[in-house]
Amino acid sequence: MKTVYTIVLGTLLAVTLACGYSSKNYSSGASNMPAISQLNPGSVNAGDAAFTLTVNGSNFASKAVVNWNVTAQTTTYMTNGQLTIAVPAAAVATAATIQISVTNPAISGNGMYGVSPAQTSQAMAFMIH
Repeated sequence: MKTVYTIVLGTLLAVTLACGYSSKNYSSGASNMPAISQLNPGSVNAGDAAFTLTVNGSNFASKAVVNWNVTAQTTTYMTNGQLTIAVPAAAVATAATIQISVTNPAISGNGMYGVSPAQTSQAMAFMIH
């Protein structure tokens, strides 16, 4: 009985490896993770006029969005290392610390279930003095 068990187990293992199950790439989507290195301008004064905020970093997808305190903004993709948003004067009317992050959208075709989930960068503080 032990011999039959060993043969069955060996056959199942061989069939599994031959089907390629051991070579699947179940990507975690880590390569989709955006990162912010710099905000330009780095801060503004309360009551300043409207301006364009440039977010520099890496691994920005063409449909990435900049988040202003976790709220997605209309974003212009410049390169995979630069995005911009228009910031209205009303958004900088009073002193505050704003958390800026970048979210890359989900990408189909990667990952265990055919989708790499949306990925959001670490937030960077933007000061309104």
